[in-house]
Amino acid sequence: MDEMTKVAVDAMGGDNAPAEIVKGAIEAVNQNSKIKVYLVGKQNVINDVLSQHTYNKERIEVVNAEEVIDTAEPPVMAIRKKKDSSIVVALNLVKNNECDAFVSAGSSGAVLVGGQLIVGRIKGIERPPLAPLIPTETGCSLLIDCGANVDARPSHLVQFAKMGSVYMESVMGIPNPKVAIVNIGAEEEKGNALVKDTFPLLKNCPDIHFIGSIEARDIPTGYADVIVCEAFAGNIILKLYEGVGATLIKKVKAGMMTSLRSKIGALLVKPALKKTLKGFSLEEYGGAPLLGLNGLVVKTHGSSTANEIKNSILQCVTFKEQKINQKIKEKVILSDS
Repeated sequence: MDEMTKVAVDAMGGDNAPAEIVKGAIEAVNQNSKIKVYLVGKQNVINDVLSQHTYNKERIEVVNAEEVIDTAEPPVMAIRKKKDSSIVVALNLVKNNECDAFVSAGSSGAVLVGGQLIVGRIKGIERPPLAPLIPTETGCSLLIDCGANVDARPSHLVQFAKMGSVYMESVMGIPNPKVAIVNIGAEEEKGNALVKDTFPLLKNCPDIHFIGSIEARDIPTGYADVIVCEAFAGNIILKLYEGVGATLIKKVKAGMMTSLRSKIGALLVKPALKKTLKGFSLEEYGGAPLLGLNGLVVKTHGSSTANEIKNSILQCVTFKEQKINQKIKEKVILSDS
């Protein structure tokens, strides 16, 4: 019998909690028989939502936590003071090896701080990066880092590149993934001090397939599989991606409703268009893993619906089965020593 992947889910985090979080958890266990979900939060509230659904009671368990960390709270103080919060209780389940992974749509700062303080970094990892998959013309790419380390050093970015390569090869099945660093031009001499100092380190790194710089306009084409940057640039790229995508979808839909002819055309292309737009939706790729920790921590959007929560839980299975943390230790830490 296959080993079960146990995922602790913050049922109280996010704009749509707990209804969409609980629904996503149910959809995940229904889709994959190798998952058990621990919904962490106010027990009575969670049970009220669960009572509205049919689900396998052996594979969803409620863990009580009476406190909730709000997005406006200072992350470090909240993690230290709110020991009975859904985020802290769930992270402790991972720390104590009672769960393999943690998924939350709650406070980004609290998840990032809690991941490092409670779950802890793999020995030798300087900074854990947040690494979401983003849709491209050819499939998807890994954007690393998109929110955890605003002030990164060249050595951090080299580790990001190595961890990103491990993830794309093992989880996404891309052999020898192409790695590029975000820059304002293709020439090696361009960029700010961080990029200029990091470029030769990546170029001379034998553990990755480095292809040079990548400009923002080339990211959606799928030119690189792993896109390396510090979190300031990465977060701007991610948010612009989300904003432009949402705007284009609205514009396309509005354009199709302008006349009778366009409405008839819309009906004809609707199935193909729906499939195309679904493939370019960020929520189809789940959340962003915080790589380099002793356990898996996944941060999803604050506005996550059940679909994104489901996909975030499902990606935890592959992460565990492919032994990503062990490979990070082997290919990132041992290669540095």
